[in-house]
Amino acid sequence: MSHRPERLAEAIKKEMSDLLLNELKDPRIGFATITGVDVSSDLKYAKIYVSVLGNHEQRVSTMQALTKAQGFVRTELGRRIRLRLVPEISFILDESLDHGVRVMELLEEVKSKDV
Repeated sequence: MSHRPERLAEAIKKEMSDLLLNELKDPRIGFATITGVDVSSDLKYAKIYVSVLGNHEQRVSTMQALTKAQGFVRTELGRRIRLRLVPEISFILDESLDHGVRVMELLEEVKSKDV
């Protein structure tokens, strides 16, 4: 087994975070964080997981803006990481942080009822 997909995923995560912070100037992109990257074993596809802080409309507009910028992002990743074949990228909204917050709220609610 090769470790190349994991190394490429980490490189994409690092560069994508930098792109999000410094290069993508679309006003629709809210407070977004790259939470993870999965690269297929053949290095042809990459799923970029994005967590967005805000309400439902802000999340939708951020995901639309990121989807619109896929070509630019893919080009920049290829230039920065110097890949011959840049993986096809897709952005996926990561709601795991919201689930974690909800679980914590429920636990606090149960805890306050027991006291």
